Amino acid sequence: MGYQALYRVWRPQNFEDVVGQKHVTKTLQNALMQGKISHAYLFTGPRGTGKTSAAKILAKAVNCVNPQSGEPCNECDICKGISDGSIPDCIEIDAASNSGVNEIRDIRDKVKYAPNVAKYKVYIIDEVHMLSIEAFNALLKTLEEPPKHVIFILATTEPHKIPSTIISRCQRFDFKRIPPQAIADRMQHILNNSGQAYEEEALHLIARVAEGGMRDALSLLDQAVSFSENKLTVQDALLITGSISQQKLNELAMAIIEEEPEKSIQTLHDLLSEGKDPSRIIEDLITYFRDLLLYQSSPGMKDYLERAIVDETFIRLAESFAKDRIFHIIHELNRAQQEMKWTNHAKIYLEVYLVKLSQGETETLNSSVKEQIDLLNDKILSLEQEIQKLKNLKTSQPYEQEESVKKQSTHPIQKGTFKAPVGKIENILANATKQNLHMVRSNWGQLLEKLKRSHSALLNDAEPVAASDRGCVVKFKYEIHCQMAMNNGEFVQIMNSMLTKLFQKQVELIGVPEDQWIVIRKSFLSQHRDLVKGQSNEQTEDEPLIEEARKLVGEDLLEIKD
Repeated sequence: MGYQALYRVWRPQNFEDVVGQKHVTKTLQNALMQGKISHAYLFTGPRGTGKTSAAKILAKAVNCVNPQSGEPCNECDICKGISDGSIPDCIEIDAASNSGVNEIRDIRDKVKYAPNVAKYKVYIIDEVHMLSIEAFNALLKTLEEPPKHVIFILATTEPHKIPSTIISRCQRFDFKRIPPQAIADRMQHILNNSGQAYEEEALHLIARVAEGGMRDALSLLDQAVSFSENKLTVQDALLITGSISQQKLNELAMAIIEEEPEKSIQTLHDLLSEGKDPSRIIEDLITYFRDLLLYQSSPGMKDYLERAIVDETFIRLAESFAKDRIFHIIHELNRAQQEMKWTNHAKIYLEVYLVKLSQGETETLNSSVKEQIDLLNDKILSLEQEIQKLKNLKTSQPYEQEESVKKQSTHPIQKGTFKAPVGKIENILANATKQNLHMVRSNWGQLLEKLKRSHSALLNDAEPVAASDRGCVVKFKYEIHCQMAMNNGEFVQIMNSMLTKLFQKQVELIGVPEDQWIVIRKSFLSQHRDLVKGQSNEQTEDEPLIEEARKLVGEDLLEIKD
C-alpha cells in the first residue's frame, strides 16, 4: 500500500481523539448513552476542525455492536466497515458535486429502504451549503420526518448559506478553532509514536501557522518531516511555513526602537532574499508587537502570546518600548497591511513604513505639535469670543439711558448687550401652532448635522420654543451665544434657508436669550390671557385631571405642556 498523509493515518476513530471539541463530543456521547439520538445533525465550523471525522464516529457509535460509554468499539465488523467505507449503510455525499435537485430526489427515494447490515442508515452530506435552493426544498420534508432507521448528518464551513428552514430541523453543533497548544500536543503524540525526533518549538510554530485547523497542521508537519533530515528543527518549520524567526523579529524591533532605518531595511531585505512574502512579514510583525504589548501589560500572560518567544532580547525590548509607541506601531503596520492588499508594489510599501516607524520621534513630535495646535485654536476661539463680548459692552454704554426708559414700557427686558426683537417674537407667538413647533423639534437634529462645525457649536445650548408659518423662535441659554449667532450673517442666512425649505414657506429665525424669553413670554400671556384661556378650555374640555388642577392651584400658576 502506498504512503498515506498523516492527517489520513491519524484521523480520529473515536470521540476521545477529536481534539479541541469537548463541548461536541461530550454531548454526543451522553446522547448515545441515554438513547436520545436525533434524526438530523448539523456540524458547522472552520476547515480541519473535525466535522467529518465526528460524523463518521457518530455513524459508527449508533451502529456499533459493542459500544462503550458512547464510544464505538472499532473492533466489530460494522465499525471496521464504516471506517474503510465497505458498508453501504453509511453514505458519504459531497454536496459540491451533487448539488442538483435530482441527486436529492434520489436520496429521498432511497431512504425508505431499510439498511442492509447496520441498525441505522446514515447519510453524511459534506459541504451542504453548496446545494441549490431547489435541492434544499426537496430535502425539507425528508429531513424533518425521515424513516426511523435513517439519520442525516450535514457538515458545512458556511452555515449562513443554509436556509433557516433546514437549520431549524437539525441539532446544530458549532466546531471551534483548535487552540495552538492542543494542536502541538497532538503533533507531539503523533511524532512520539512514529519515532521522529523533533524540536518542541518547531511544533508550536506549525500549530500557530495552522490557525486552528488540525488538518492544516498535520499537512504542514508532513512537509516539514519530509524536508528535515534526521530531526525536525525550528529552521525547517520556518522554511516550510514561510514564517520569520524570532531573531529577525527582534532585530526589526530593535532597529525601530533605536531609530536605525538602515538596519531595519537591511533586515527586511535579508528576509526577502530568503523568499519571505512581504504580506507574511507584516502579519508576523503585527502579531509580534501585539505579543510585546501583552507581555508588557502583564508578564504572567505568557500562555496568550501567539508569535513571540520570551527570551532575554524580548524582555529587554518590552522594557524599552513605551505603550503609546507600540500602539502607534501597530496602527501604522495595520494601515500598511491594508494598503499592501491593493498594490503591486507591496515591498515598497513595507520599506516606506519601516523607515517611517524607525523615525518614531519625528512622528511623536508631529503628533504633539498637532495637539498643541488644537489647543491654541481653542484658546484663540475663546479669546475672540471675549473680545466680541467686550466690544458689545462698549457699544451698549451710550444707550444705557434709553434702556432705563424702556424698563417702564409694557415689555420690560433686563439690561444686557443683546436685545431680542420683541415685536417679531410676539407676532410669532400670536400665530404659533404646536404642529409647527413639533415639526421644527423633530427635524432639529438633522438641521444641526447639516451645519458646519463652527455653526452647530453656536446651537449647543439652544432649542426651538415657538414656531409659526413665518418665523421660528430659538431660545439660547447664554446671552453671549445668542448674540454671536444672530450677529453671524452667514449662520442666519443658512438657518433661514433650511427653515424655509422645511416649511415650504419663507421663515425667519429669531434668537432670544433665556432670561429675555421668560419676560417676553410672561408679558405676552398676560396680555392675551383671555385668548389663551379660551384655547386652553377648548383643549381640556374632556380632560378632568387638568380641570381639577386648575381648581386647586389657579390659572396663574398652571402651565400646560404638550
